[in-house]
Amino acid sequence: MFRQIPITRLIIPLVFAYAFSWLTFSNEKVFWYFYTFTTLFLMSLAYYYVKIEDELRTVHYFILSIAYGALAYALLFIGYKLIDFTPFLSIKSINSFMNKFGPSSIWHYLLLLFIIAPGEELFWRGFIQQQLKKYIPPVFSIMLGAALYSLSFAFSEFWLGILAAFIVGLAFGLLYEWKKSMPLIILAHITMLVLLFLVIPFT
Repeated sequence: MFRQIPITRLIIPLVFAYAFSWLTFSNEKVFWYFYTFTTLFLMSLAYYYVKIEDELRTVHYFILSIAYGALAYALLFIGYKLIDFTPFLSIKSINSFMNKFGPSSIWHYLLLLFIIAPGEELFWRGFIQQQLKKYIPPVFSIMLGAALYSLSFAFSEFWLGILAAFIVGLAFGLLYEWKKSMPLIILAHITMLVLLFLVIPFT
């Protein structure tokens, strides 16, 4: 029944996404369990409702994903450095967030790279952004999709993280609209995370 009502197809998954995000950030001790469950659930919704696009050959999206993931990392790095020049912001909030919710064991990293990153792209870019295109032009669907994605971090009360999520959402939303390849943006997301947490971490 729900599949026959387009607006319901958009609203109900968003309600689930935000409800699970609230549960996820409500207790740091169970964060990684709820985060993984939430991502798997949202990923299954994306697979159920829409056809995921993939219009690039493997070699093309592999090379471009590395470059784009590095670019996304560079944008976050520049933003991090600019905090020092902004009087009302502090990197202490970043350190506090990472102490609470950052990956701290090998299985956290495995979940982040192989479940959470693909799941977020499948749901927010592959599903939500594409549903929004039914009602508004692509450029606005990218912007609104990025805003909705960033709002899922609002329950963490980490406002710099919400801004960072919006920037990342814009970057990957533009890439998906441009190249129409889900594997491309998943690998770009993974590349960004590898640089951010394993190769050249900020803190």
